[in-house]
Amino acid sequence: MTRHSAFDPADIAAFPAVLPVFPLTGALLLPRAELPLNIFEPRYLALVNDCLQAGRMFGMVQPATSRSCEARPAIYKTGCLGRISAFQETADGRFYISLRGLCRFDVAEELEVATPYRQVRPSYADYTADLAPCGEDGVKRDALLPMLRNYFDRHQMEVDWGCIEKAPTERLINYLAMICPFDPCEKQVLLEAPTIAERSRLLMSFLQISGRDRSDSSNSRVQ
Repeated sequence: MTRHSAFDPADIAAFPAVLPVFPLTGALLLPRAELPLNIFEPRYLALVNDCLQAGRMFGMVQPATSRSCEARPAIYKTGCLGRISAFQETADGRFYISLRGLCRFDVAEELEVATPYRQVRPSYADYTADLAPCGEDGVKRDALLPMLRNYFDRHQMEVDWGCIEKAPTERLINYLAMICPFDPCEKQVLLEAPTIAERSRLLMSFLQISGRDRSDSSNSRVQ
């Protein structure tokens, strides 16, 4: 993997005023979290190639529609700016990249461009709090962990439980929001949560809903 020189993630003045975006259903990027991506579509290979030569930053957004056949689906208003922190180019021309979350943004305008990938004019104004680590106030960690263990067991997900218990709270909440297989609309709600405490509350709510849905499904099969 190729790693890059130091970058100050708190320097909002260095964030792009015109931002390439990668719409990907179910993919959630959050500030200070790492998202691994396997890039193989020609338009996104072009995006990564261009970004590697100019700032290494692009935005992750979700399509706002489930109709995957659309060439240019509507996208949610809020996404997250990321910077390529590491990359590897494969022999067949793909990229494996690690994208480091920097700051959320709202799409102020989508631009008409000649590039094969989409570009927007982002607004970071409402998300300056993303530039510093969050506190733990309001996070009910003791209530979250048992719910989480049950969720992983139900979904047969293998995790390093020791690492989860030791992880700092913000990192834990954001990691869980990214890896748990929630619906895209639930992922978007987690992205837009204004504080880590609110994201934690929503996360626990989705874990509870998943448990009830699985229980209801089992009961209907028994009947």
